[in-house]
Amino acid sequence: DHRGVGPAPCGTRRRLVYGLTQLVTALLLYLPLVVGGVDILLARFPQLTGALTTGALDTASPVFYLDALGVSFALFAGAIVAGLVLVVTVPRVLALAVRPERTYPLYGFHYSMHRTVARLTNLKFYTYLFGDSSYIVGYLRAIGYDLSRTVQTGSNFGTGVKHETPFLATIGSGTMVADGLSVVNADFSTTSFRVSRATIGARNFLGNRIAYPSRGRTGDNCLLATKVMVPLDGPVRENVGLLGSPSFEIPRTVERDGRFDHLESGIENAVRLSRKNRYNLRSIGLALLVRWMHVFGITLLAMTAAEFYERFGAATLAVEIAGVLLFTFLYYIVVERAVAGFRPLRPRFCSIYDPYFWWHERFWKLVIPELDRMLAGTPFKNVVSRMLGVRIGARVFDDGCFLPERTLVAIGDDATLNVGTVIQSHSQEDGAFKSDHSRLGSRVTLGVGAFVHYGVTVGDDAVLGPDSFLMKGEQVPPGARWDGNPAGARALTHDLGRHG
Repeated sequence: DHRGVGPAPCGTRRRLVYGLTQLVTALLLYLPLVVGGVDILLARFPQLTGALTTGALDTASPVFYLDALGVSFALFAGAIVAGLVLVVTVPRVLALAVRPERTYPLYGFHYSMHRTVARLTNLKFYTYLFGDSSYIVGYLRAIGYDLSRTVQTGSNFGTGVKHETPFLATIGSGTMVADGLSVVNADFSTTSFRVSRATIGARNFLGNRIAYPSRGRTGDNCLLATKVMVPLDGPVRENVGLLGSPSFEIPRTVERDGRFDHLESGIENAVRLSRKNRYNLRSIGLALLVRWMHVFGITLLAMTAAEFYERFGAATLAVEIAGVLLFTFLYYIVVERAVAGFRPLRPRFCSIYDPYFWWHERFWKLVIPELDRMLAGTPFKNVVSRMLGVRIGARVFDDGCFLPERTLVAIGDDATLNVGTVIQSHSQEDGAFKSDHSRLGSRVTLGVGAFVHYGVTVGDDAVLGPDSFLMKGEQVPPGARWDGNPAGARALTHDLGRHG
């Protein structure tokens, strides 16, 4: 029985009242706060307020750009500081209303408190900013995680860490998480929910895209492979690796992964960790600068549009919106290519204490991996993907494929990349990092949610089934259909997922 929570009274009236309350709150609270915040900002720059109301902005004057720089800095820095204060204080108070292991009906006071805590503490900006560095540990502690006695590696967590509530998440000493961890410490039914503590043992290593439930049956010294299904029953697994869905046991480590073990302790580790921390701190500074310059550019466009509004009316707003979109794409395309020196990435195998890996973490932090996903399902996504360095063929339908290392990916003509698919050309396991090319042939189909690892080749006309995990180094023959986690050959009984 995999049901995590029993039913509770939750009728139509309760649902209706909750929906109306959400609408009224948005109109009477959130909207006034936003408008009031803009009013305060304009009051801080009276010269700008006067220029906007009189149409006297002079785009040729240095003062215009200094004003825009000041406005953008106030917006950017103010939002970061205020947001950080908000996420480490308000959720702690709201979480007191929801007690662990107690069943509550949906669409009521307790449900509202729980969802507000989840929204506030899952702001992606801060995990993006602090992730892949030593500083993510302090941030997660500040928002409520129980991290025991942390063994600092400089890469304890990636930039993608999510949860239902941070106050019921415990992670043991010495555990490392690659990226994309979701701590599922709330169970829902159609009428109720309940929060419970989720505990990940000590000295674990968690790969990518893992959902760890509160009832997970794993203990210490486990390797949880990418997209593994964490077992909910049976004995507590310890000192083993788990792979697949449903999961099965594999060795905790393999021999070649131990070549960097000497860097994980002793004086050499302390020296390299100190150097990595300083490097990561500079990367955080560069990431903030890149984002601030983006806000600065948008501010310039907004102020310029304000100057011409009285002359051209609503058409000015349309041009401004189009200009912001175009500027955003071009800006981050140039940033991503410039960070890599306008050259494609090369396959690597190194320690997380190697300076190259620090640079690769900086690459992740400075680029926007979801940039081209804004155009998912349109031909324009392929155009932007090519500009970002993806070797992509003609007539590819891309409904939102995620490519962390775009220049290491090659995709043939007429391929179909469904929503939620990932082509990840790197892997991190304990203290090692490896990246390699990933190649998809012509007319290949990736099913919804399929995950392709590094060093793979998928032959022409092959199909990878929905939610499959194609492991590193696999060679899929032309015309084959593979599915499952880990993916393997299956009998082709129908042409599900193909296109004409």
